[in-house]
Amino acid sequence: MPRISAAFFAFGTVCLLGGMTLGMIMGGSGDFTLMPAHAHLNLLGFVVMCAYGTFYALTAATMNCKLAWANFAISAAGVIVMIPSLAIMLSGNTALEPLVAIGRLLSMLGLIVFAVSVFKEITRVR
Repeated sequence: MPRISAAFFAFGTVCLLGGMTLGMIMGGSGDFTLMPAHAHLNLLGFVVMCAYGTFYALTAATMNCKLAWANFAISAAGVIVMIPSLAIMLSGNTALEPLVAIGRLLSMLGLIVFAVSVFKEITRVR
């Protein structure tokens, strides 16, 4: 497995651990205020990152390493910025709404970089 794929899976695993822990805390307390942060952490942090990692593992021989690492850095930054600020915002501090927006933009930019990788793979000469 390429190192980039392992990085995506490692980051995803840490996010899933955090997401499951948050889910257990919410379930135990009966307070589901942070459910959107929990869902976004599991989806963007685990599912999407692992999907990216899988793609790069499957295209290891032909991937553009710089583009793949840019995808990782931007996508991970999106999760790191968005999820904590979303959780704090959901807890009542609306002043962090701009950080949530920055996290969303980073996540979208990460997806765009991933799309470039996918379309480079589709169009490469075989």
